[in-house]
Amino acid sequence: MRLDKYLKVTRLIKRRTVANEACDAGRIEVNGKPARASYDVKVGDEILIRLGQKPLRVKVLNVTEYATKENAADNYTILETES
Repeated sequence: MRLDKYLKVTRLIKRRTVANEACDAGRIEVNGKPARASYDVKVGDEILIRLGQKPLRVKVLNVTEYATKENAADNYTILETES
């Protein structure tokens, strides 16, 4: 699944266009490297999101095409928030 779609499906970022723009601006890293929106997300990837005041680092646990509001957070685990 594309990175921008994964961020939207898991509700880490509200809209896919915002996720796409964040990738283009270099605010999203996967496994320590800046990632493009077309990056293919795999289980075990670590994603760093730098939007707002506190960066968020998550680890991908599951990649699914659809997720409800209740189970969206089951697709990742929060590793740390950096200051």
